[in-house]
Amino acid sequence: MTLEEIDKSFVLHTYGRNYTNFVRGVGSTLYDEKGDDYIDFASGIAVNAVGHGNPRLTDAICEQVRNIIHISNLQVIEPQAKLAQKMVELSGYDMAVFFGNSGAEANEGAIKIARKYGETKFENKRYKVITLEHSFHGRTITTVKATGQESFHTPHFSPYPDGFSYEKSIEDVYSAIDDETVAVLIELVQGEGGVEPFPKADIQALAKHLQEKGILLIVDEVQTGVYRTGEFLACNLYEIEPDIVTLAKGLGGGVPIGAVMTKHKDIFVPGDHGSTFGGNYLSTTAGLAVLDILSELYESGALHENMLYFEGKLHELYEKYPNLFTKDVGLGLMRGIRAKDGETLGKILKAAMEHRVIILKAGRNTVRLLPSLTITKEEIDEGFVRFDAALATIA
Repeated sequence: MTLEEIDKSFVLHTYGRNYTNFVRGVGSTLYDEKGDDYIDFASGIAVNAVGHGNPRLTDAICEQVRNIIHISNLQVIEPQAKLAQKMVELSGYDMAVFFGNSGAEANEGAIKIARKYGETKFENKRYKVITLEHSFHGRTITTVKATGQESFHTPHFSPYPDGFSYEKSIEDVYSAIDDETVAVLIELVQGEGGVEPFPKADIQALAKHLQEKGILLIVDEVQTGVYRTGEFLACNLYEIEPDIVTLAKGLGGGVPIGAVMTKHKDIFVPGDHGSTFGGNYLSTTAGLAVLDILSELYESGALHENMLYFEGKLHELYEKYPNLFTKDVGLGLMRGIRAKDGETLGKILKAAMEHRVIILKAGRNTVRLLPSLTITKEEIDEGFVRFDAALATIA
């Protein structure tokens, strides 16, 4: 059987796969089994933050694997404690951290914190969470329901937990708040929703209003966090102080990890929440290595320089093909260009893969680009040469 036949026979069909078989990666370049190279502008959907085969990350992982991979959370785990400390210090917030294994788990944890807060901090129980249309918060039953896209709320998985509502805009959130509202859950840049950043002033006004009302602000930074938008957190870029922040994706550089940070440090007591694998030696050792690499890149100014260079190259391409694109969106190395329609988007994705540059799609007909944060200028240049050639075949 071929690899494609094995996959289709034994793996549940939850993804529309491409069957290029990658066997090796170096930096932002992937190699398939035939030895052909591909420039990776996707980084595993913002996961491989320090690229493929990063020697500092792989050395840290290998050294840890030789000692301990996992013990239970009933014992103290040194790299877990140190990673939590590092994250809190980099955020600039007075928070504590819970570790899970994914972004969906992180958002589940955030919702549980909000629900307990609503149960214990008010005379009347508060449990409702407001999110936004076009949002994406995960694929568990609860986080699917928190996602503001009706296409995810199919009857196949119902009944869903109640207490979630979706507003079209930040402005609509104000009138949606009632005496049972406990939290507002937002992404500062909607990833699956089309790489659309919200205006800074609107977010700051909302944060101030929620603080005055005693309502929690939860910011989903699963995709925007870990320097993806230029600061450790997009919250730092927006100059707000949320009650809860969720992280995953780039934090482990490819090793599964999720995290909830909250300033309500005493809301949970032993038994309220847990995770068998969350925060184990392997994942938190990886997280420490990733943050060491990226914080150095940030402090040196090289990260900001790289972001500006990538943004400039993308904008040149956007302007070159006005018949294909309608808008240039995003922040940092979370970028997008909106295709004129879905059919055009499909052609672009196909042509890019044929020209050996890996890109992504997002809602609202958007080409999404999420390169590693350590991508070199040479890789950026080569990737855009290939992307340009792909677009030329369509235009």
